[in-house]
Amino acid sequence: MASQQETDQQVNEGAAVDGEGFFVDTEECEARELAHRERGTSRPITVVGNPVLHKECADVTEFDDKLASLIDDMFASQRTAEGVGLAANQIGVDLKVFVYDCPDDEGTRHVGYVVNPVLEELPPEQRVLDDSNEGCLSVPTAYAPLARPDHAVVSGQDMHGNPIKVRGSGYFARCLQHETDHVYGYLYIDRLSKRDRKDALRQMAEGTPRYPVVANG
Repeated sequence: MASQQETDQQVNEGAAVDGEGFFVDTEECEARELAHRERGTSRPITVVGNPVLHKECADVTEFDDKLASLIDDMFASQRTAEGVGLAANQIGVDLKVFVYDCPDDEGTRHVGYVVNPVLEELPPEQRVLDDSNEGCLSVPTAYAPLARPDHAVVSGQDMHGNPIKVRGSGYFARCLQHETDHVYGYLYIDRLSKRDRKDALRQMAEGTPRYPVVANG
């Protein structure tokens, strides 16, 4: 029987790609998430105002054990914070990486990660906006409606440097767009009106995070 690490690598590599070249992130979700999380160490979450969240992250150029360990730590941190997505700068690391463990609108679970993500531009005929509420681990306890396309495609690389593509609809599409924004220095509140942004920051100030955070200043 293959070891857990070998199984995890097999699921994340080429065998788990569909006929259109998209990563099949709906299979072996529990095993893959658990493998990453058990190898990783949970870290506190950086919050709005921390400089690392407000600038474009560095491209990943080294596909090594250090990157693999970072991805493991991100899965562990995401689980501690009970999030559905987490970018590297949300644990203070200036690199273009995000992980996710997110359901779509049909309740199907998606688990995976993308290195050096790029959000593909949708043709106008595919841009159906959804103005559901959105929140962020880096803006704890705050929520606001934000219109985003209900379909998303993100391309990037896996931890070995191989090309990877992920697609999602509904809530999962929102997650993919939200996390890609993070690695380019944007929080969801940056896309709100001044009034709604102010309200979100007020919600954050009045709330208490349910997970460890890094205090600013």
